[in-house]
Amino acid sequence: MDVSYPVTPPASTYSDEYWMLKAIKEAHKAEAIGEVPIGAVIVLGDEIVGRGHNLRESTRDGTAHAEMIAIREASRTLDAWRLLHCRLYVTLEPCPMCSGAIVQCRIPNVIYGATDPKAGCAGTLMNLLQEPRFNHRTEVTAGVLREECASLLTEFFRRLRKK
Repeated sequence: MDVSYPVTPPASTYSDEYWMLKAIKEAHKAEAIGEVPIGAVIVLGDEIVGRGHNLRESTRDGTAHAEMIAIREASRTLDAWRLLHCRLYVTLEPCPMCSGAIVQCRIPNVIYGATDPKAGCAGTLMNLLQEPRFNHRTEVTAGVLREECASLLTEFFRRLRKK
């Protein structure tokens, strides 16, 4: 797929909720292997070009967040580091590392489900995605399927504490 700049952004015929359900499916993959259930998909038009779920424990890699994995896959798929015209759907608000990667990759739209009161950098603790001093800003949509995304995490940690 060639997305050389400039390209007219392809339209999507699906809702944010539709794509967030795909991210939730990724989160379930993480949960199935004992990882914190966070999932992400990167969409261009009506096509998923990158998928990821949390793999920090499995890989012993602190950078193996769902967003980072999805970004790497999308970059390979599109053969580009600039993910212009893509939308990132993630079940949990991006952390500082992921927010930095989103800005660096020029992702124009981030849609997330649950807020992260401990590390959220898309509006909760700070908003790195819309920091005016950066050369790129990202449009943020918060709270898409918030309850479903939050309950994944709440139930996961509740079960973990019982062990």
